Amino acid sequence: MTRIRRADQAAATREALLDAAERLFAEHGVHAVGIRQISQAADQGNNTAVSYHFGSKTGLIRAIIRCHAAAIEQRRRAMITELGSAGDLRSWVACAVVPVTAYLDTLEPPSWYARFIAHITADPELRAIADEEFSTASGRPSNPLQDGLYRCVPELPDDIRAERSAMTGYLINQTVAARERELADGIPTVRQTWADCATGLIDALVGLWSAPASR
Repeated sequence: MTRIRRADQAAATREALLDAAERLFAEHGVHAVGIRQISQAADQGNNTAVSYHFGSKTGLIRAIIRCHAAAIEQRRRAMITELGSAGDLRSWVACAVVPVTAYLDTLEPPSWYARFIAHITADPELRAIADEEFSTASGRPSNPLQDGLYRCVPELPDDIRAERSAMTGYLINQTVAARERELADGIPTVRQTWADCATGLIDALVGLWSAPASR
């Protein structure tokens, strides 16, 4: 029984640290928050709690990303499987957008994930960590979403398609982060629901991918 209680206590401590870190990172940015602040926010008197449970601040960041990545990629995998090798540009853009907005719709407000991941993906080193975790969560050695989008615009040069792929990720992350912030602050949003937000993003991204490339 003692061993079980200790395991439960350790799991509760990990959860408290994850929640506190995600909120602080979302509010202040990753580099502005130290592990001592996280421990205090999680009501942990031991300032080494983060190191004990996650090894390092980077390990903590990985764990937060991992908490969300599996659920998002499960939705994306189902959409891509349904499409197969078919689907028009809008369908493939939806595979990039809807798994994110649909997942955010399941989170109890106020949520912090959208603002957290926007900070992460704005930093090249942290973005590489996020890419690795999402790739692992997808369970695929390749990137079928990127392949599907690229097939829809064969007339664009490879470097332009890569550029627009990066723009797609940035626009999604920043748009959902802005809406999450508005919801948390009680500010009226342009799009009433996360499904409406997805529609607006898909409209904009189809235009982005359809635009001609000027040299």
